[in-house]
Amino acid sequence: MLLWLAEYLEQFHSGFNLFGYLTIRSILGALTSLLICLLLGPLMIRKLAVKQIGQTVRDDGPQSHLSKAGTPTMGGALILIGITISTLLWSNLDNRYVWVVLLTTLGFGLVGWVDDYRKLVFKDPKGLASRWKYFWQSVVGLTAAIYLYLTVQVDAETILIIPFFKNVAINLGLFYILLTYFVIVGTSNAVNLTDGLDGLAILPTVLVAGALGIIAYLAGNINFSNYLAIPYIPSSGELVIFCGAICGAGLGFLWFNTYPAQVFMGDVGALGLGAALGTVAVIVRQELVLFIMGGIFVMETISVILQVASFKLTGRRIFNMAPLHHHYELKGWPEPRVIVRFWIISVVLVLVGLATLKIR
Repeated sequence: MLLWLAEYLEQFHSGFNLFGYLTIRSILGALTSLLICLLLGPLMIRKLAVKQIGQTVRDDGPQSHLSKAGTPTMGGALILIGITISTLLWSNLDNRYVWVVLLTTLGFGLVGWVDDYRKLVFKDPKGLASRWKYFWQSVVGLTAAIYLYLTVQVDAETILIIPFFKNVAINLGLFYILLTYFVIVGTSNAVNLTDGLDGLAILPTVLVAGALGIIAYLAGNINFSNYLAIPYIPSSGELVIFCGAICGAGLGFLWFNTYPAQVFMGDVGALGLGAALGTVAVIVRQELVLFIMGGIFVMETISVILQVASFKLTGRRIFNMAPLHHHYELKGWPEPRVIVRFWIISVVLVLVGLATLKIR
């Protein structure tokens, strides 16, 4: 929106052409979403507390979590507000990718909001029934996948890149829709499973979003993409503003979500942010790199799958409790130690993911 204004004002002063640079707008986007979250955060926390929209805690989990009962939840709405306003202000709104990632993020966020609202306001412990939750996630995910497939402009948009290999690329054809669907829905639920400790999910999300923003910038520049032997996706560079907005909003939310948390993001934030990461990764053709960089999300998801499968098949549990972070809590690790160590692992995995761009 402000890009249009800057282009108009450029005729009066050449200095306004500064806002045409992706790097400047991505920085401004991050700062804008950060400021929005810092300013609106205290107000939202008070409103949630007054309406008694607070966290419910399982009595079979770590005993240290019992003190979290009643902590304001659904704070993820704050993140989505920051991302949306910042993206609309600083992005080129003629870019189709901007609208795909933004609407997909909000669509998944809406599904999470309904689930949270049923649990916390209607006091329905089941929230949105699992089948309906998955159904609406599938509707949004498939809509995004089909739209992206039908609007393909270059062949590079539908190939699967294998990390560490320079000349290995698989033309997906119609399987692109299936892969895109699973990446978006899978990443959304993986982030949601990880969101179980104060700040545990949000910082890895910020790190992965920042790395995806760098990749989007490189993939949208024909010179950089040719040099690094990654697919050139015209106009994908605009996603760096969206990723910057995630980083800013995520850090703003972490200000209130860090241990001991004043607010939790809830499904509204976790589902939306996970879908955002998955959609950006699909557009820049780095689904497998997302698998590496989001290794924390992957480990948490696999721990749940293994736990459920083992219990149903053998009647025995592999972990003390799933997802994985609860296992380490029950082994005696203090919550801050679990959080920071998972953060450190996430930093390493993001660096490995970025290294794949050069190691081919």
